[in-house]
Formats: sequence, structure tokens, C-alpha cells
Amino acid sequence: MRQRVLGRSGLNVSELALGTWGLSGDAYGPVTESDQDEVIERALDYGINLFETADVYGAGKMETKLGERLAGTEDTYVVTKIGTDLQTKPKRKRFDVEYLKTALERSRERLKRDKLDVVLLHNPSVAAIANGEAIEWLQSQVDDGHLRAWGISAGSKEVVGAALSKPFVPYVIELVLNVFSASDYDLMERDLTERNIAVLARSVLAHGLLAGMWPSDKTFPPEDHRSKRWTADQLRRRIHQLKALRVLNTGNSMPSMRAAAVAFVLQKERVASAVLGPRNALALDQLVRETPKEPPYLDERARQQLQVQLTRLAV
Repeated sequence: MRQRVLGRSGLNVSELALGTWGLSGDAYGPVTESDQDEVIERALDYGINLFETADVYGAGKMETKLGERLAGTEDTYVVTKIGTDLQTKPKRKRFDVEYLKTALERSRERLKRDKLDVVLLHNPSVAAIANGEAIEWLQSQVDDGHLRAWGISAGSKEVVGAALSKPFVPYVIELVLNVFSASDYDLMERDLTERNIAVLARSVLAHGLLAGMWPSDKTFPPEDHRSKRWTADQLRRRIHQLKALRVLNTGNSMPSMRAAAVAFVLQKERVASAVLGPRNALALDQLVRETPKEPPYLDERARQQLQVQLTRLAV
């Protein structure tokens, strides 16, 4: 598994990371514990050394699972996210230092790591970033040796912009980045490069859409978050737009559409790792086996062809 440097943190991380939202059962429906264990072990076998989670995934159970399964492994790193208070009804976002201190300590205990690797603020608002309190506290945790690096899991470019205006800038930004959602990254790439900020790309397959396996009348059960993400008309339109990606699949010797989707992300300059979310070992096998193993992931001609098709299909 090829590795890249995670920005200013200096950590060498695998360019494919294992995300655990899908494994937690919160996203797409229940996943057995044996499947969770098998996926994590298979990821380690492949040389994946970066694992992405959050303190709310499975109400903390995924942090506990990673703490157990990664115990004793060398050179493995965990990115976790904090900032959601599950004790309130309804749950709410909290980025005050008093709450973050408690959340960080709980994550430390579950992950069984005295020094945490990377901690991200979990989808904060622009106002929470502009306040500056959370950022200053996280930087103090790095300075005091309790944390290797910090960052933000951002829901918009405005949140990233607010963070870049602060005296302490993030080591890592996690954001949605895929064939259908690349404009925010493209607008920020220069600023991120100048500040040596690493990007963790999430939703690389757009929750399964970019694998190209769904019929036009695809539906989802109620417990699957995708049942609320798209209306039927929106989903049909998105499936139709997948034709744009086929230019990579067929014209550039990609073995599958999912491989083309991952390659699109890996060729982005600031991306340190593409966060994948397989729910079983077979899905992980397919992604690792089919994804190009080294640059160039997509050549210039392929990128130009893709942009033409995306424009033609109004993506």
C-alpha cells in the first residue's frame, strides 16, 4: 500500500484509509461484529494504516473496536472526530472547551492510546470556528504532547475559509470529495498547498452511487440514510449522470467504475488519503485490488475527457 505524508503532521499514512461510519451500523443498517472485525483485519493485511472514526459512531463503539483491534499493531493511526453531545435530547453540537476536554478523554480511553493521532472537530459551523476557542485549545494539546495533529471535518468551504483565517491553521481538513463534488476542493487547493494542510477525502464513492451498480429505480430501506439523502427524481438524475464516469472506465483501462472514482480522488495534489467505507471484506477486496497502485492515477487526457462529460451532463 503506497503511503503519503499527512501534511505538517509528518505521519506516513496509507493512501487508502478505512472509514468506520458504515461499519458502525449507523449509516446503512446493521453490521455484524464478525464483519466489523474481518474488515479491520483485512485492512491491516493490505497495509492500510489509517483508520477514520468518530466518538458518535455506534455511540463510541467503533472507537472501542479500533482500540481493541489495533492494540499492539505498529505504525497505525486513528483519525477521530469530536463535537457532538449525545447526552442531550436531541443531540447537539458542542465545541466549547469544557465539553471538548471531556470528549477527548473519553476517546483516549476507548482508543487505548495515551497520545491520540489526529482529532478533528466534527462538522462545526462557521461561527464555532470564528470563535477560535476550540482551535486554540486543540493546538495547545499538540504543543503539550497529548495529540499529534488536529483538524476539521468540514461541511462547506466557508468553514474551511474561517479556519484558514486563524493564527493556528489545521493540520488536516476532511471534506467531501468525489467526481460529483470536487468544486470546493478545487477552489481551496492553492490555499491548502501554501499552508501544507493535508486533505482526507470522504464520500469518495458518494455513498455507493459512484460504484455504478444501481438500477435507475433503486430504493433504500428506512434505516439506510440514503433513503432520505435523495428524492427518487434526484437519484434517477444522478444515476444518469454516471455516464460521465464511464469515459474513465472504458477509455482508460480502469477495471471498474468504482476504481475510476477512487483514482479521480487520488490524483488530487493535497489528498493524503481517500477514506473508504466498505461494510464487508469483499467490498474492501474489490476496492484495493482494482484501484491503481501508483501515479499517474489519471492522465491529463483522461481528466480532460471527464470534464467534458461532466459539463455535458450538467454535473
